[in-house]
Amino acid sequence: MKQLLTPPAPEPAARPIPFNDLVVQWHEVETAVRREFEDLITRSAFCSGPFVEAFENDVAAYLGACHAVGVNSGTSALHLAMLAAGVGPGDEVLVPAHTFIASAWGPIYAGATPLLCDVDDATGTIDVEDAQRRVSSRTKAILPVHLYGQPANLDAVTEFARRNNLTLIEDAAQAIGARWNGRCVGTHGTLGCFSFYPGKNLGAAGEAGLVTTDDAGLAQRLRSLRNHGQKERYVHAETGFNYRMDGLQSAVLKHKLERLDAWTERRRELAALYRDALAGLPVRVPEMRHQDHVWHLFVIRTPERDALRAHLQDAGIECGLHYPVPLHRQPCLAHLPVDKQSFPNADRWAREGLSLPLFYGMTDAQVARVADMVRDFYDAR
Repeated sequence: MKQLLTPPAPEPAARPIPFNDLVVQWHEVETAVRREFEDLITRSAFCSGPFVEAFENDVAAYLGACHAVGVNSGTSALHLAMLAAGVGPGDEVLVPAHTFIASAWGPIYAGATPLLCDVDDATGTIDVEDAQRRVSSRTKAILPVHLYGQPANLDAVTEFARRNNLTLIEDAAQAIGARWNGRCVGTHGTLGCFSFYPGKNLGAAGEAGLVTTDDAGLAQRLRSLRNHGQKERYVHAETGFNYRMDGLQSAVLKHKLERLDAWTERRRELAALYRDALAGLPVRVPEMRHQDHVWHLFVIRTPERDALRAHLQDAGIECGLHYPVPLHRQPCLAHLPVDKQSFPNADRWAREGLSLPLFYGMTDAQVARVADMVRDFYDAR
């Protein structure tokens, strides 16, 4: 009787690659943060207080800002920045059409109207030439978004704001530590807004945000607005908000801030590996036209985005979409009087953009595997 051969053992399945993983960075700060938590709990400094003040001082020094005002989210930061700048009903604020919806919430919460403009095709950041075509006598401010970790063209934006007498408010939610002409983003305008959502390069253990300014009067008003409009205890000078930063979040952020530059350098290394590994493939890799990049996201572009995403998902590789519905096509902004066909670059970014995994703690081998799977997709076409 013929002996049957033993079939070969199946190859072990490759371990899934998440889109983001915060475990490695948490392990680096866990011991210090737990000690800080014990002190914070002993002192019952849960809301505002000395731990928030310590983080505000540290992050202001890191960014090179005179004042840093901690709040409870990046969205709150945008709202308060608009109010502090005097933006209100009847005003317009220039906002790029390709960004997260919170960029529009800031003006809307202040009673103003987001005046949408197109973005640069290469970087996805605000196109000031398109903005110039849309600006009107009601336009009060401009909100460039430093998208995916890359600064907007601040030379062009600053000159545009000066020429049109607009207040420059920076949305630096995705770009802490990025620099333009040697200065951190968020410090070039009258006000800068940051988000510390957990997945950001500098992420809290929940929600948190920050507003920066070099104007002492604006900083004082921001501190009042975040705390129910109080300038002194139980005296409310104006309508305020409960936007205070938690002590627990500031304790986490303080220790992460100490490691931010090292974490950013690793993100840059990973991005460089991606750029090399994807060279020659029919995808558009991120362009570094604007001096600096802290690589909050690594977004490639391809007309076959959805099919490529499905292929990567089948291989156990999680990807993201940032942002598949541009602002001019959002249902909540349907009332804005805009020609939806007049944002071709924003539409292209929304239709083609695919965010590949990139996080501190990711390995060179994981980058290689993602790139191999992208190459596999095109080899099979």
